[in-house]
Amino acid sequence: MNFGYDTEQVDYGPNPYVANIEQLGIENKNFRTAIWTGCHLQMTLMCIPPCGEIGLEIHPTTDQFIRIEQGTARVTMGSCKNYLDYRQTMCKGDAVFIPAGTWHNIVNLERQPLKVSVIYAPPNHPKGTVHRTKKDAEMEDY
Repeated sequence: MNFGYDTEQVDYGPNPYVANIEQLGIENKNFRTAIWTGCHLQMTLMCIPPCGEIGLEIHPTTDQFIRIEQGTARVTMGSCKNYLDYRQTMCKGDAVFIPAGTWHNIVNLERQPLKVSVIYAPPNHPKGTVHRTKKDAEMEDY
């Protein structure tokens, strides 16, 4: 399956679905692609451009799990927007658990795209969400 810049990709949830997440994550070229959305959980794939970032954000009622599929990143987290006291470098295969209500950001430290898979519980984006770029994502109003 090639995710390329396809904006008509299928979100397979809430049906049973088996996939090689690492492979799909590496193939994904969209900033965000929702691949499975259920009632209580969602998985998206993200491609963060060289030296780019997800952007500082908080999800008041959603826990997150972010895994690095390719590249190197820095995660920062904290209870206040202006005080991110947790910092950690992450490499391929590393994952971070982000509790609901925690400010966080993921920054790509390399000159190649950072590929990540993200699990939200409960879902955070509408079923079938595809954002080709970060700008596209920022224009969406949730």
